[in-house]
Amino acid sequence: MKLLFFLLSLASFTYAQDSLRVSIGRVGSARDTLTQTQGGFVLAGGGKDVDAAMKWLLTRSGGGDVVIIRASGSVGYNDYLFELHPVNSAETLLIDSREKAMLPETAEKIRNAEALFIAGGDQWNYVKYWKDTEVSKAIKFLIEEKKVPVGGTSAGCAVLTEFIFDAQFDTVVSADALANPYAQAVGISKSFITIPFLKNTIADQHYSQRNRQGRHVTFMARMMQDFKIKNPKGIAADERTAVCIDAQGNAFVFGSGKAFFISANKKPTQCTPNKSLTWDQKDALAVWYYQATEQGTAAFNLNQWPTQKTNAYWSVKAGELVENVNH
Repeated sequence: MKLLFFLLSLASFTYAQDSLRVSIGRVGSARDTLTQTQGGFVLAGGGKDVDAAMKWLLTRSGGGDVVIIRASGSVGYNDYLFELHPVNSAETLLIDSREKAMLPETAEKIRNAEALFIAGGDQWNYVKYWKDTEVSKAIKFLIEEKKVPVGGTSAGCAVLTEFIFDAQFDTVVSADALANPYAQAVGISKSFITIPFLKNTIADQHYSQRNRQGRHVTFMARMMQDFKIKNPKGIAADERTAVCIDAQGNAFVFGSGKAFFISANKKPTQCTPNKSLTWDQKDALAVWYYQATEQGTAAFNLNQWPTQKTNAYWSVKAGELVENVNH
């Protein structure tokens, strides 16, 4: 009987250990290294990863250890990143509970990274599992103290800006957001990640492919209305497109699609529950934006966010997004 109890206890302990294991695979050296890193950020629009943007991230790691974090999925990024550019290792952490996110060993693995990449998935999982945990503290350390490059794609991109569409009540399409900016699905909250260049900013992804311009404008209207942000900003990337931001705030666009840098400085005409959004400033710009594609030099500088860079703007009339290319 004692032997049986011992074996059952041992099995239970082993199962508990396995259930809290966060590393689901590592390629390259088993020993951590420390390299000279350069800070920077990658906001990728989802779909097929952009090799040039990922190489940009890995180069800034100085060839160190790359850590991928996610709340679902597998180890696909390990081999891809390890083979794309010389690095010491690539390791994926599956952090799919707050219990795992609070483990000191989880935080230590993140802190040891010379580059961090947040995979796609469901951003609400990232919020509910990682916010106010050892994971969020470790990410803060990487950005503010260790100054390593940090990137994300799709849901991983969504949580990099100060404000996020958190998808707590699933996704929302542009038509529904414009028709009622306070619909339950239009969930806007502050992220658990703070990046100086992305203050007062909200990102969106899969942009042109899923016609997300209207919902993005709605998110910015809610930032003004609910959070009293006077000059909300937006960064968006199409699929197979990424925005890479260096330590000076220069934004480079890589990939086959477009990126959008968006700003507003006057409140919407109407942004109230159960009424369609209206944002029409008549002689003034409602929501202006600069559209960029891949080029050899920086497309934009986030320190300036200059209005002279505008090449189009949107207004919203009775819940319909109106594009104006000449102003």
